[in-house]
Amino acid sequence: MRRITLTGTALAVLLLLGGVAIAGATPAATPDKAKTLHLDVQFSPFKLIDVDHDGGPSLGDYVIFHDLLLSRGKQVGDEGGTCPIVDATEGLIHCTGTMRLPGGQIAFQGLTTAAPTKELAVTGGTGRYQGAGGEATLVELGDGTGTLPVRLRR
Repeated sequence: MRRITLTGTALAVLLLLGGVAIAGATPAATPDKAKTLHLDVQFSPFKLIDVDHDGGPSLGDYVIFHDLLLSRGKQVGDEGGTCPIVDATEGLIHCTGTMRLPGGQIAFQGLTTAAPTKELAVTGGTGRYQGAGGEATLVELGDGTGTLPVRLRR
């Protein structure tokens, strides 16, 4: 595995990924008994694993990430995962990851594009998040940070 220099195509993948992160630490009850976690994300540096060693993003290459999760400017957790490229011509990646937060973990996944707003599914959790489902909407701010409310339903 090696780190590659960003080319125009790699930059497109970087924008596509935006560091796929999920935000939320302060639960707030809503009328439908869902809870929303409000977090900010500090994305990790871009790391593309060039599986076929062709010097650029292609089918099967993937990104690894380990981002910090913040609430009110303080770190409350982190998250990590991988995003393999599933269609290089369309710029599609399928990201899966796990957030570590006080009291447990939250798993997520989604098929994403280069758009700065990404919809992700919450697929489960541990500890206080056991049995959780829901969705999250990552918004990349373009400066290495992002926001993402995580709406949890049980």
